[in-house]
Amino acid sequence: MSEQTPNAAGSGAKGNGKKAQNKPGKPGPNRRLNLTAPKAGQAGQGKRKPGPNKPGPNKKPGPNRQPGHANKNKQRRIELHVRPIAVKATMQLRHWGIALSFVAFVLLPVLATVIYLWAVAVDQYSSHTGFTVRTEESGGAGDLLGGLASFAATSTHADTDVLYEYIQSQEIVEKIDARIDLRALYSAHWDTDPVFSLWPDASIEDLHWYWERVVRISYEGANGLIALEVLAFQPEEALLVSREIVAESQAMINTLNVTAREDAMRYAEADLEQAIQRIKDARGALTQFRTRTQIVDPQTDIETRLGVLQNLQQQLAEALVEADILEQTTKPNDPRLIQTHQKITVIRSRIAHERKTFATAENEVGSLDEDYPTLIAEYESLTVDLEFAEEAYRAALAAMDVAKSNAIRQSRYLATYVNPTRSQSSEYPRRFVISGLAGLLLLMLWGMGTLVFYSLRDRR
Repeated sequence: MSEQTPNAAGSGAKGNGKKAQNKPGKPGPNRRLNLTAPKAGQAGQGKRKPGPNKPGPNKKPGPNRQPGHANKNKQRRIELHVRPIAVKATMQLRHWGIALSFVAFVLLPVLATVIYLWAVAVDQYSSHTGFTVRTEESGGAGDLLGGLASFAATSTHADTDVLYEYIQSQEIVEKIDARIDLRALYSAHWDTDPVFSLWPDASIEDLHWYWERVVRISYEGANGLIALEVLAFQPEEALLVSREIVAESQAMINTLNVTAREDAMRYAEADLEQAIQRIKDARGALTQFRTRTQIVDPQTDIETRLGVLQNLQQQLAEALVEADILEQTTKPNDPRLIQTHQKITVIRSRIAHERKTFATAENEVGSLDEDYPTLIAEYESLTVDLEFAEEAYRAALAAMDVAKSNAIRQSRYLATYVNPTRSQSSEYPRRFVISGLAGLLLLMLWGMGTLVFYSLRDRR
């Protein structure tokens, strides 16, 4: 049997006439209980109703009941093993180790951080400023020249991106340090507050690294706004550094203006020179064509030839009328009729020759063996080249005027929407935030270390 009841355990101990070896409530080894159970068919014998083969109290034994069954009291021995009761939990060596590690790695570092922040760290003050890059939007000569100034326009967002990177560069740190000695400003409290101060013998790379801690910049790329927060140990120092950053940013924008103006003038002059050379080449080619063909304007020459053809056709019509009259009034061998017919023949031959000159290459035009259609095609091509060169020359000349107009005024400038501010109370270091983050980080690291320890212990 795998289970026991309290009655069964008690009856077993009573039947054997022995006391239990382990008293309840005290730990000890596994207890062995000897229980007796009646044989099959004897359990519940006094309370069962008589069956068909079992006699009642006043009845004789039936055919299936053996005599002497009541005298047989053989019992079966059953052994049950009972586990000991769980002992009370006590502090072990590993538990004291975990507690000591919590104190050493969490409580003491957090306590040291709090003491340093409130008792040692020097107050820091901030100065806020904000600016953006804007371009001149007023109308100028470019609007009068058909909007050609848009060819030289640049994106203000690109200038703002350049300025954003410049403020975080080492170059601006060197320039400001040369004027106001940043090392002296930020290393004044090195002896009392080494965590938030700069060491006195810092190199330019170290100063640039510290610059990223005390100058916090945010940039909104959608509208090109730059916001700065400058930290220092004195309000006047934070204000001074903030103003120097604005001044250097303005100088950077002025440099971009000068570079843009020089580039615009150089490109405009190069385009103008190229356009002038192109129009010279086109005009030279047209002059060579006229010299070679001895035709100043083929269009005018065509109109002249058409006039000659029309005159011949008119003379042919008059000669035909005259011949009809002579045929009706004179004899066939009349000299006047013969002369009129000869005149008609000559006029028709001349008309046919003039028409061939327009459409075929059998006749010479000018002093070279060139047909008239080829000359007309060449002349039209030269005319188109000359017109294109003249348009390009006018556009390059207008772009040159626009570049000169932009060169005499500042096309982009630094617009400061928040002037550098001077704070009256310290905002840094953020003691509560730093303490809370330090405690949370140390607690997470300690918790992960504890879980790793127990995981390795359970694998043994």
